[in-house]
Amino acid sequence: MTALVALLVKGGPVMIPLLCCSITSLAVVIERGLFWWRLRHSKETEQLLLLAAAGQWEDARKFGELSRAPVARVLAAGIRHRNPAPTLAMEAAAHEELTHMRRYLPLLDTVITLSPLLGLLGTVTGMIGSFGVMASGGINQPHAITGGVAEALIATATGLGIAIATLVPYNYFTTRVERIMGDIERYGSRLELALKETHP
Repeated sequence: MTALVALLVKGGPVMIPLLCCSITSLAVVIERGLFWWRLRHSKETEQLLLLAAAGQWEDARKFGELSRAPVARVLAAGIRHRNPAPTLAMEAAAHEELTHMRRYLPLLDTVITLSPLLGLLGTVTGMIGSFGVMASGGINQPHAITGGVAEALIATATGLGIAIATLVPYNYFTTRVERIMGDIERYGSRLELALKETHP
């Protein structure tokens, strides 16, 4: 803890918003990680389609509505409105599921963009301090000059580190969202085929 406080002090005032960015990023990564961990290895969508293919529409609808899988819930919406407009119902449900899956991801995107800029700002302020010491006749004070350079380097390294550490989970979560949306389109088409075969 003492080393962390010393690092924050050496990095200058820019380290405070960088610390906030790192805490925000960590909180979102943990929350989204738990969200996707609960959805792992879900076989509920295939079971729902088997019920639908057998003509057990009410059982399939209830099964999908109680499911944790986003794809199954979208299919349940299509089954619930299978007579008037199943496609429109699934599209509306898919948009709602997309909102849940992409929750807080724009915040991670902001952290990825903002952290290096804050680090660059720390670089600029640190160099300004160093040049200010030199301009005031502090050329004989090497510690004062190198302190400003150290502030610049610490802030830059911290900003880049936060951005890099956030970029990996952000890309992972974005890929999972795209994969789920692809599954929704594929399983939705299969459900529409089952509806047409049952109700030509």
